[in-house]
Formats: sequence, structure tokens, C-alpha cells
Amino acid sequence: MEDAASLVEVYQDHDLRRWTNSPVESEADGLRWVRAQGRGWAAGDRFGFAVLERATDGAPPQLVGNVVLKEVASGKPSAEVGYWTAARARGRGVAPRALEILSAWSFDTFRANGLERLELLHQVGNLASCRVAQKSGYAFDRVLPSAPPSYPLDGHLHIRCAAI
Repeated sequence: MEDAASLVEVYQDHDLRRWTNSPVESEADGLRWVRAQGRGWAAGDRFGFAVLERATDGAPPQLVGNVVLKEVASGKPSAEVGYWTAARARGRGVAPRALEILSAWSFDTFRANGLERLELLHQVGNLASCRVAQKSGYAFDRVLPSAPPSYPLDGHLHIRCAAI
């Protein structure tokens, strides 16, 4: 719950708001967002992680991103990953490192339950997400057509399979 105020600050970034579909405009929105993450953990189908950066001056760690595993279910061979990065942390490899850790954790945790493939989706124009996907071992698979209102623009599907 202590991340709610930081979420509001991070979501003031125009680029983040452009590429995500969960606006966080007030502390109440931030609290709802954090609670939704908790419900996903409780249900066992969505696992969100705050990406924190340690301060060098002894201050508390700062929120610099989020990674999430979603739509995971026992016996289901695929799940989806997502992420965002705060403006102040972009261009420093935060997203690829966090996504790599999430991907390894996902396969380690859910492969015995049938998880074989992780899917990463982003809008076609989001070139930064395309680079993150490629750096993180997610191969481009195909262009997905738009599906308004949830997905108003065409998207890229990237896939990463579990190591054999």
C-alpha cells in the first residue's frame, strides 16, 4: 500500500499513460491498483512485482517499474507477461533485467504445472517495448489486429519458450 503515492507520481508521465490502459490519477486510484495486484496474488492467476531501485544515500528504495505474470493457470501452456518502467529509469536496462528475472521465476515456479511459453504483447508503435522484448529473449511472432475497445491499435506478439 505504501507504493500508492509513488504510482501516482510515476503515472504522470505521458509516455507511460500512452502505452498502458490502467490510469492512476489519484491516491485512491493507486490504492485500487495495489489492491488489484493483491487480489491477483490471492487468486493465483496474476503476479505483479514492484521494481525498486536502491538509493545510494540511504533513502528508501524508489519505485522504477513493474513486471507482471498474468493469465497463468495449472495445465495452461502459456501465460502473459507485462511491464512498465518509470521515466526516470528508462534507458538503463531496468526493464530487460526485471523481465529476465520475472521470466526465469515464472518458468521455475509454473513449469511443473504445464507452463511452456510466455507471451509479451505491445502496441506496434511502442518501439521501446519491442527492444525490451528482443533483449529479453522474446522472439517476434506476429502482428495482432486491433480489438477495440481494450486494444484499439494493432499489436506485436513476442514469445519466449521454456528452455528444454
